[in-house]
Amino acid sequence: TIIMAYDFLGLVNDVNRRLNEVALTTVNFASTTGYYSFVKEAINSSIRHINHEEFQWPWNHVEEEDILTAGVSRYGLPYDLKTLDVGSFRIKKSESLNVETTKLRILDYKEYLDKHVDQEYNTNTSNRSTPSLVCRTPSEEYIVVPAPDKAYEVVYEYYRNPVELENYNDVPTIPEQFSHVIVDGAMFYSYQFRGDAQASQIAQNKFQEGIKFMRTLYLNRQEYIRSTVVQQNSLTASRV
Repeated sequence: TIIMAYDFLGLVNDVNRRLNEVALTTVNFASTTGYYSFVKEAINSSIRHINHEEFQWPWNHVEEEDILTAGVSRYGLPYDLKTLDVGSFRIKKSESLNVETTKLRILDYKEYLDKHVDQEYNTNTSNRSTPSLVCRTPSEEYIVVPAPDKAYEVVYEYYRNPVELENYNDVPTIPEQFSHVIVDGAMFYSYQFRGDAQASQIAQNKFQEGIKFMRTLYLNRQEYIRSTVVQQNSLTASRV
């Protein structure tokens, strides 16, 4: 049994092996044309399709850290952001800055414009302090309120859009245990390229079943159930 490395080259050669095509090497991988170029695109299309199926695949989860600048309210969000967890923002504990870990409360952008926007233009340092609020702007930025008086560290979480594979040794963010799902998706596109509608349909069904299993494993589960029952004390209960 030939075991391929889990990288772009290995995935492409998995497809080549299934189709009885000659395997590529690290030497000729970058200069491919025709069918081989299509298979490379088919792998990326398969990965793209999997990542588009769900916004919150765990392997696309990122914890970001920014260092704030005193007097600066607005900060850019990452270029690869797909969805932002605005409720995850917190100031990180720092003994040198004399601040404890503090979760930032969410502020609506319109409310920010109504009540707090002057902090972006007011140079009075007395208005600066440890941020307690955060809001997301329409321009893919976030704003902290009040404007910081020190270089606090902000931590937040988001889900990213992965970059496409390009070099032979690029590795997908999708875990290796699902390499067969990526290949099944690529086979669907490859059979379409070859005009084999029946084999393409079979590969598509396998691809969708694989994604369904991934969703069941990672997303369709409940770690715990939070109780919403209102507890009654004994005095209240006795009066019912």
